[in-house]
Amino acid sequence: MSVSLFDLTGKRALITGATHGLGMSMATGLAKAGAQIIINDISQEKLDNAIAEYKSNGIDALGYQFDVTDENAAIDAVSKIEREVGPIDILVNNAGIIKRIPVLEMEVADWEQVIKIDLTGPFIMSKTVGKYMVKRRAGKIINICSMMSEVGRATVSAYAAAKGGLKMLTKNLATEWAQFNIQVNGIGPGYFATTQTAPIRVDGHPFNDFIISRTPAARWGEPEDLQGAAIFLAAKASDFVSGHILYVDGGILATLGKASNE
Repeated sequence: MSVSLFDLTGKRALITGATHGLGMSMATGLAKAGAQIIINDISQEKLDNAIAEYKSNGIDALGYQFDVTDENAAIDAVSKIEREVGPIDILVNNAGIIKRIPVLEMEVADWEQVIKIDLTGPFIMSKTVGKYMVKRRAGKIINICSMMSEVGRATVSAYAAAKGGLKMLTKNLATEWAQFNIQVNGIGPGYFATTQTAPIRVDGHPFNDFIISRTPAARWGEPEDLQGAAIFLAAKASDFVSGHILYVDGGILATLGKASNE
């Protein structure tokens, strides 16, 4: 019997920071494709609440509390997961933060915090889980990048620097680990309808109007729009795809935008 290219049955996926939002949606998609999902957060309360929400949707999620920027904690947690749950087949580096501060007002501490969580965290997690994947000569790593991996925007210098770095980390890991049958790719979300963006997703709001007019698809993304990309990059279907950033943005990066006379 041939195995479906998108079937994740029997696979275990660790998705960092998947206690809400886009991370939770991607984890849900992987679970629906058959994967056992494991999530992490620095907050046990957030983990407990998220696991309850997954359960309400018929998903048996497992949670481990640790900080992805603490290498020793990550090593201990990954070792524990490998013992208690089984080999981690898929790693999704989703945990991240953003600080919207103009460069001239940004403290070095704020800059370093964003870089540490958004770039050093994925490095630590990839290195830690990657050691097991290299030994098994199999694995999938998905880094959650951003449109800011390609373009800049005012007030998000640290975030853009981190996500640009994450794009290049993705390519370098793909280069080093392809020989071990490990595929390393990224997903770059566009602008999505989440609880965080709800206040600005109303008709007449300048930013809402900007996104609708700037996006060829003429809408905000729905969290479920990321599930197909996550499943593809986690599944057998992407076995010869590595070092690629898949932008799920409704076409924003493909265009300069509409001219005023269109």
